[in-house]
Amino acid sequence: MATISIPSSTTMFPMPQQVLRQNREVVMAEEIGRARMLTLNRPNHLNYLSGKVALTLGHNFEKYENDDNADFVIIKGTGRTFSAGGDLHMFYEGRNTRDSCLEGVYRMYWLCYHIHTYKKPHIALVHGMSVGGGASLMAPMKFSVVTEKAFSSTPETNIGFHPDCGFSYILPRLPGRLGEYLGLTGEKLRGKEVVAAGLATHFVPSQKLFQLEKRLLNIKSGDEDTIRSVINEFSSNIHIDERSILNKLSIINECFSKDSVEEIIESFEAESSRKGNDWIMPVLKSLKKASPTALKITLRSIREGRTQTISECLRKEFRISMNIQRTIISGDFYEGIRAQIIDKDKSPKWNPSTLDKVHDDQLDLIFKPFEDHDLELQIPVKEEEYRWKGKYENSSYSHPNQLNIQKAFRSMSSRESVLV
Repeated sequence: MATISIPSSTTMFPMPQQVLRQNREVVMAEEIGRARMLTLNRPNHLNYLSGKVALTLGHNFEKYENDDNADFVIIKGTGRTFSAGGDLHMFYEGRNTRDSCLEGVYRMYWLCYHIHTYKKPHIALVHGMSVGGGASLMAPMKFSVVTEKAFSSTPETNIGFHPDCGFSYILPRLPGRLGEYLGLTGEKLRGKEVVAAGLATHFVPSQKLFQLEKRLLNIKSGDEDTIRSVINEFSSNIHIDERSILNKLSIINECFSKDSVEEIIESFEAESSRKGNDWIMPVLKSLKKASPTALKITLRSIREGRTQTISECLRKEFRISMNIQRTIISGDFYEGIRAQIIDKDKSPKWNPSTLDKVHDDQLDLIFKPFEDHDLELQIPVKEEEYRWKGKYENSSYSHPNQLNIQKAFRSMSSRESVLV
């Protein structure tokens, strides 16, 4: 780790190429007074989150939480993007190898739990894209600052996936049925909308962001009121445009509270024919183009998340993600990446192709807990339990032979009990 005495201005502007060549770390870690700064450093790749990024972030967050000289943590992105989320090329390239991306997924979800339950103030400075898993480094933070250039979305259903990284916990806790709307449609929230929706805490104009960063780095303690006071000095009041989707909550609540995806679409279609609701048609078109399987998985996951803890949501999401990648009931995830990212023909061939062909018993296979508890995401069920344990390198996935021995032992014990 480099110990740097002055802040970087890379939050808003791309780094010069000579600097990029010198700083090849996927995450730059800086110690500045009582602050600790983590900078996502893959600007040429939209600051995608890989297993290495998750590992590095997890290592540093753990270190800072246990460091008496570290009072708070700031995270930001190099260049014009905060983070575009998971590296979809990585998933596609590994599609023919079972669990090729398991380690990265495990590390990311494990990190998400510790961010949600972090013991010190953490601050996200978000300028530009904060999408999918990238938004999981923004929304749970004690303080999350966005600019007018920031936008956030959970567009996973468009690639045959589901809102993950804790978003089955976050989305159902937004106002009304906004979470179902955002999760199913993938619609973007921009700037002040992100704050008004509850996915960020402050709006700061981009021209003030660097000065805010400098002021934060001069704070001498991790007192939350002090941090909040400094951010408030630079923040602006929130006034939402009358055309904002956040002013359509009565319609969203009516339509997206229905019991099934089919009923939601039917209700939304009925609303689209009414005067003044022309905004619905492009959203409806996008909704109908999404993966039917992903839509049903997403709605069920969000609905379950309404009454689940963050631990329960992340464990569930880990099962869903691994079963999707294993194509348990559909290969839509890889087809979605192909259509959107690889070939870019924007014409995915979903299988099943329609909602009526996606049945509950199929979904049960996706949500079903793993037969062996050791294969679940190893995070505390209760917050007061062990902390910073359950790392991937200590899991059964990292030690498959140990898991096979445990299975054999349990099988042997079972047979012996029958003989007795």
